[in-house]
Amino acid sequence: MTATIIQLAYLFAAALFLLALRSLGQPSTARGGMQMAAFGMLIAVCATLLDQRIVSYEWLAVGVIAGGIVGYPMGMWVPMTAMPQRIAFSHAFGALAATLVGVGEYLHGLHEHTLTHGQTLALGFEVFLGSLTVTGSLMAFGKLQELLPGAPITFRGQNVSNLLLFSAGVVCLVWLVVSPYSVPFFIAIAAVGLLVGILMVLPIGGADMPVVVSLLNSYAGLAAVATGFALDNNILIVVGALDGASGFILSMAMSKAMNRSFTNILFGAFGAETGGGAVEAGGTGGEMVAISADDAALRLAFARRVIIVPGYGLAVAQAQHQVRELVDLMEKRGVDVRFAIHPVAGRMPGHMNVLLAEAGVSYDKLVDMEDINERFADADVALVVGANDVVNPAARTNRSSPIYGMPILNVQDARSIIVLKRGRGKGFSGVENDLFVSPKTNMLFGDAKQSIMQLGAEVKLA
Repeated sequence: MTATIIQLAYLFAAALFLLALRSLGQPSTARGGMQMAAFGMLIAVCATLLDQRIVSYEWLAVGVIAGGIVGYPMGMWVPMTAMPQRIAFSHAFGALAATLVGVGEYLHGLHEHTLTHGQTLALGFEVFLGSLTVTGSLMAFGKLQELLPGAPITFRGQNVSNLLLFSAGVVCLVWLVVSPYSVPFFIAIAAVGLLVGILMVLPIGGADMPVVVSLLNSYAGLAAVATGFALDNNILIVVGALDGASGFILSMAMSKAMNRSFTNILFGAFGAETGGGAVEAGGTGGEMVAISADDAALRLAFARRVIIVPGYGLAVAQAQHQVRELVDLMEKRGVDVRFAIHPVAGRMPGHMNVLLAEAGVSYDKLVDMEDINERFADADVALVVGANDVVNPAARTNRSSPIYGMPILNVQDARSIIVLKRGRGKGFSGVENDLFVSPKTNMLFGDAKQSIMQLGAEVKLA
């Protein structure tokens, strides 16, 4: 009877997870989707506690208390601007849990002499992907938190050595399946996985970390599937499959949004500095023209339509609240304001939507690239805040550019363009931006948060 209740609870929880994923597709239903997923996980955990194989609840209680103490502050107090690195950090803990479960199950089977070839395959696969995800997620966290250099860290022959190392891990896994009681090979699988995770992420640039985090999420899901097979737990299999599939699909979608192949992101060291310097965008040879905050504010105050293009720089400067205040001031003057959201804006997909919504910007003002691009021609001012490569016309005009073919926002079509930028440096790709030297464009240099506060003060006085 208990087993039947557990399986029914798992079935109900799985249905809630599927509905939650569907709800996450729209901003208006995303919050409800997250609550639905959390409720489903609560049901799954409670059902698992009924399992007859649990011999003691004391350590489970300690784990619940410790997890609550750590998890609540991470969920409530970590700012939205730091959410990408928090997610990477959480992935590391989730993968560590799966890895430790695999190690524990292997040691138990080793002690009881109950290891089978199929179980060993599942455990070895789980430990290999889990350990890889642990160190890979920590490297991604370090890059996003700027504890590690954002630029790719490479050495000669790195891709070949990584491939050989990964192949060695696969060979150890095959040998372990053939001989389940070969403990040194099990240890080697875990060690190789930890090393591969480090060496796989270090040569990837910081701006590509969203793709890496999504891919590592997929790996963690596959590790959970393996855990489910090893423990004969259906909900782990279902949840792991959903996690693995959705993470991989998201990674592919981001690659498409940047018009770059998956292999280029993982092995291309995109964004690395080269001896020849930055790549020229279109060879216009123009100069950036600066503008003062009061002149820029006058354009915004007396415009009819303004499109704001938020980017990575806005997230780093944590200027989302100041942007919302500036929008409120412009709307009081009758200005129609919209936000143009590129698929990879911010530090992860959807990050910019969440960041602005958290600051009080209504969802109807956030317009996706496909819908906003045709409106730029009718905009009096396009205000670019911290975006670079996603507004670079070289993606359409210069076939030799590394970002050629990447879908971009049509900022160049606006009547007037104001770019908020910290300095005169290039974007992540190292490509000069023709938009910044266009006759239509003026540059407002400085920290984005301070610049927007100045604009707000000047608009109020206009």
